[in-house]
Amino acid sequence: MPFLVFVLTFALAALLTPAVRWWASRRNIVDAPSTDPARKRHGRSVPLLGGIAPFLAFTLVAWGVALTTDQLFGGFLMPKHLLGITLAGLVLMVGGFLDDRKHLRPSRQLLFPIAAALVIVACGIGIPYITNPFGGTWQLNNIVWTVFSVGDTPYRVILFADLFAVLWLLATTYTTKILDGLDGLVAGITTIGGIIIATVSLGQEVSQPETAILAMALAGAALGFLMWNWHPAKIFLGEGGSTWTGFMLGTLAILAGGKIATALLILGLPALDVGWTIARRLFGHQKATHADRGHLHFRLLDVGLSHRQAVLLLYTVVAVFGSITLVTRGEQKVLALAGLGFVMLLLATAVILAYKKKPAS
Repeated sequence: MPFLVFVLTFALAALLTPAVRWWASRRNIVDAPSTDPARKRHGRSVPLLGGIAPFLAFTLVAWGVALTTDQLFGGFLMPKHLLGITLAGLVLMVGGFLDDRKHLRPSRQLLFPIAAALVIVACGIGIPYITNPFGGTWQLNNIVWTVFSVGDTPYRVILFADLFAVLWLLATTYTTKILDGLDGLVAGITTIGGIIIATVSLGQEVSQPETAILAMALAGAALGFLMWNWHPAKIFLGEGGSTWTGFMLGTLAILAGGKIATALLILGLPALDVGWTIARRLFGHQKATHADRGHLHFRLLDVGLSHRQAVLLLYTVVAVFGSITLVTRGEQKVLALAGLGFVMLLLATAVILAYKKKPAS
């Protein structure tokens, strides 16, 4: 079933993307390079709103499986969980549409990811505990309030678990949002991440085929979109797509038994890059939301890599470290995360050295 779902979402996203591209072009919802020529080098206006296609493909196939088979519900996954994922995605798509069309201020953009994260925790997807890699767990479900019930289904507030889940989802959401600077980068990383989470979910430790189905649906949808987003891109994810992909990887990591370390190994390199970039801006007395070409993926272009070489290099790092989670346990994942930090340091050093060798212009 997971592979069939992958094929279906791939095909549907590949078919829906040109329709979305046509619709965005007709309404002139495009990314024009003239708005920021220092960062935008695509040389032509490219339609936005691309994230609508993988979102629709994922949603239609997931609900199709849920309503026509017994493969999705009946285990740990409940209808309210899928409803929450759908509504949260819809919130991000609406926010993305408004931003792509009206260019919202960062403070207003933030409202939609926060609302989406609250929808997720309200529908019962949370992190009740964090596994200590050196043994034991840290419980986050000590303070619980039941707000209301629908039939036999209670809706609760689990203070620390829900707060941690919201912060976690915001972190993964903004990681892919800020990473979305090169054609195909976010769509490819989402494909890799979805496949890795699906593999983890099918393993003996997690044993959640339901999560594997959703993860493969995400991977297939992202890959179908990537066909149109590969360099030179014919359409961009836009605000909605760039936030939804990271949001979904974060949500699936929670569903897969709180595999936070797994998601960190998938998104670790871009997350470190985002953290470094924000720190650099703040120390440089700039706003954290100030856009520039300081990200690793832009630096790789500046030192001579082609667009495709830079993207494939980052794919490789994400795939290697994401795959490590399949064969490591406990403290071994801490060592893997430390290794990821070391790789980030090596890449940064290589970029700095390459800059020094470049002749002054």
